[in-house]
Amino acid sequence: MSHSHGQIVLLLSGPNLNLLGQREPAIYGTATLEDHVALATATASELGLEIVHRQSNHEGDLVDAIHAARGRAAAIILNAGAFTHYAWSLHDALATFDGPVIELHISNPNARDGWRQLSVVSPVATGVISGFGGLGYRLAVEAVAQLLSESSSSSSSSGAP
Repeated sequence: MSHSHGQIVLLLSGPNLNLLGQREPAIYGTATLEDHVALATATASELGLEIVHRQSNHEGDLVDAIHAARGRAAAIILNAGAFTHYAWSLHDALATFDGPVIELHISNPNARDGWRQLSVVSPVATGVISGFGGLGYRLAVEAVAQLLSESSSSSSSSGAP
């Protein structure tokens, strides 16, 4: 795959997200992960960005993807699924990433079970988007585009005269 379209945004999907559309549709909707990735990809394309997506049910795979993104991707959007609540290795890996990190949830974890209300990702995330269903994927990409634009304009205007 060519990466010449624009800055790369790594979209990471955690455990069980491969079952979206089948798993608990009353909570997560009927759209599939592929539908959400397609929306993120289309939004990114409109904004001059490129989505690279990886889904894994294995914590270490996601950590490896974050490590590989260092120096390569401009931003990370992460829907960590259940890993959000206890995967400190994701927290530590994200803390080493130099760029915007958006924590994304289809549902609103704060309106659900108590154990879902703790996020180990939030302390190292630039921001959190939750509770908007599939629209959250568009919102996350739009947020990344805005953050990268602000970062780019502030770094170009902060140079020596």
